[in-house]
Amino acid sequence: MAKRVRKAVFPVGGLGTRFLPATKAMPKEMLPVVDKPLIQYAVEEAAAAGIEDFIFVTGRAKQAIEDHFDISFELENTLANRGAADLLADVKAVHPEAGRVAYTRQGEPRGLGHAVWCARDLIGDEPFAVVLADDLVLADRPCLRQLLELHESTGGNVVAVTDVPPAHTSRYGILDVESDDGRAVAVKGLVEKPEPERAPSTLAIIGRYVLLPEVFAHLEQMSSGAGGEIQLTDSLAKMVGKAPFHGLRFEGRRFDCGDKLGLFEANIAFALERPDLVDGVRHVLAEYARR
Repeated sequence: MAKRVRKAVFPVGGLGTRFLPATKAMPKEMLPVVDKPLIQYAVEEAAAAGIEDFIFVTGRAKQAIEDHFDISFELENTLANRGAADLLADVKAVHPEAGRVAYTRQGEPRGLGHAVWCARDLIGDEPFAVVLADDLVLADRPCLRQLLELHESTGGNVVAVTDVPPAHTSRYGILDVESDDGRAVAVKGLVEKPEPERAPSTLAIIGRYVLLPEVFAHLEQMSSGAGGEIQLTDSLAKMVGKAPFHGLRFEGRRFDCGDKLGLFEANIAFALERPDLVDGVRHVLAEYARR
């Protein structure tokens, strides 16, 4: 039986250059979808999946993330004095349990693999999850919970995957497929950002992982990959064949919020799920559709 996954790593040290100038003084993970920042959705998904310990790999100018998950005495006192009980409850719901949050600094953005490696001492010798806030998933069951359920039955590494157009394979880690039952995919290889003519499939890894701690031994080599960065996919590829490795076609809609149009679409989709906003959003969309 696979060990229970208790810890999740949130790599939040990137520069967010795609959203400049908005991200010049604000972490990209704090960009809002409706009324929550991206990183809050990621943490809530992990908590709903049963994660207990939350590890943030940060960088410079990321203080806003730490502040967001901390207590704000002045704000909470003001809301209490105004009788704003609903808003006060929303603010307090952001706080993880005391002692369950840890922060470590990446120092410089050297790639996703490097960010995950920076959390090695906080993870120790147990399986763990990695959640990228840029990938927002709208699902009835948390995407990470779906991965954990597969991990509990298969053990090994599990990654969330989605089919992408052939022209987009150069943006992702791509699976080389051994077998595919339509939901779970047995992996025989991985390729980071291949050009379409070199891609072994169109199944792309998105920002949800359940990983064995053995990945740190490979990341320790600090081998540069695509873009001159330390790619997580390259280290995962070295683990194929040494432990079970599966991709999961998760249930839900994924939004690439590292892209401007993806973030815009996510705002529409999540607003349409809100009973207090859905009618107004439909009205606004209909007005623009008529123009």
